[in-house]
Order: sequence, then C-alpha cells, then structure tokens
Amino acid sequence: MRILLAEDEKDLNQIIGSRLKAEHYSVDACFDGEEALDYLRSARYDAVVLDIMMPKRDGLSVLRQIRGKGDQTPVLLLTAKDSIEDRVAGLDAGANDYLIKPFACEELLARIRVLLRKPEQSADACLRVGDLEIHTDTHQVKRGGKEIRLSGKEYALLRYMAQNAGIVLSRERLEEHLWNFDYAGGSNVIDVYIRYLRRKIDEGQEQKLIHTVRGAGYVLKEK
Repeated sequence: MRILLAEDEKDLNQIIGSRLKAEHYSVDACFDGEEALDYLRSARYDAVVLDIMMPKRDGLSVLRQIRGKGDQTPVLLLTAKDSIEDRVAGLDAGANDYLIKPFACEELLARIRVLLRKPEQSADACLRVGDLEIHTDTHQVKRGGKEIRLSGKEYALLRYMAQNAGIVLSRERLEEHLWNFDYAGGSNVIDVYIRYLRRKIDEGQEQKLIHTVRGAGYVLKEK
C-alpha cells in the first residue's frame, strides 16, 4: 500500500516514515503543502498523512483542494491544536481522521490500518479469499489454517490484491501502489513477485487463487 506523508518537522517526518516502511508500506515523504499537491497530482495513494501547519500551503487548504476535485483518498490529519473547533474544521474539510501531537506511533499505525479497510471490512481485520486469510493487524497469512511466511513485499502485494479481490489489476497499477518514486527496479518486478506468491499460496493446492488475465494483469479470486 502506498502512503503520502506530508509533515514539515523533519525529525518527525523521518520517524513516521521509518515506522511506516517497517510495516511494509511504500512511502513518499514531503515537507510542505505545495509539494504534497505535486505528489497527489502525480500518483494514486491509498492514504495520506497530512500535517495541518505546513509552509507554502497548510494541510486544510491541501485537503479542501483535493476534495474539491473529487479525490476521496483517505486522509489522516496531524496537528498540535486540540480544540474542538480545530477538530471540526479538519473533519468539515473532508478528513477521515484526526490525530493530535504528540502521539504514539502505535496509535498512528492503528488508525492507518482502519483507514485502509474498505467499508465492508471495517469490523474485521482479516481479509478472506476462499480459504486464504490475511490478518492485517498482525500480518499473519494462512491458507487452509496453515501459516504461510511472506517477505514484506510479498505480503504487501498479496494484501493489496485481497483488498481488490475479483478485480483485475494491471502490472502498472500494482507497481504504483507498492513502490514509491525512489524505486528504480526492473520492468518485470511484479511478474517476479507474483511467481513468488504462487509458489507459497497456490503450489500444491487444487483451487488456485492467483490468476493471470492475458494482456490485462492479475486477479486474486476463487474460480
């Protein structure tokens, strides 16, 4: 999953970015509102962590602009202000959630996990496709009750496909959601990771879950 982090405090930006990457998120980080808008124009994100008090353009202005253009990417606002009026202003601007500084990184990660769940998954932290289970809170993956160990990128790819189960995802879309602008890998990287996942998820199974749609991409589904 790909996240945009816009926070002008460099130390805090680095701390949050490091924690997100440790949780296998792909992260693009920036330090002002104008830069945040540039990133949002250039890529699709699964969530945005947006500080309110930033130079050049504040977070509320950024939020209002993207919502005005119909962009409904989940947004978590960060702020040092804790008055009711400030919270209402952020939510009225279109924020999905609001976190007051200082905060524990564990709480930030938990709130991001909630933002990334689809409405039908909101009461359940487990994604299921057939007998495949992906526990998004613990990163545990099981098939038929048997635990499967995945690398960070394998898990991120499988989780994204499970969140879009039944939808054909192009290689470009998968790559865009799993790597940030700093990535400079090979053009067949998605094919390589799909091959890894098939060995771990489908090999030896009568019911295959990962399917290739020729000329279009890949889909995770029961036949």
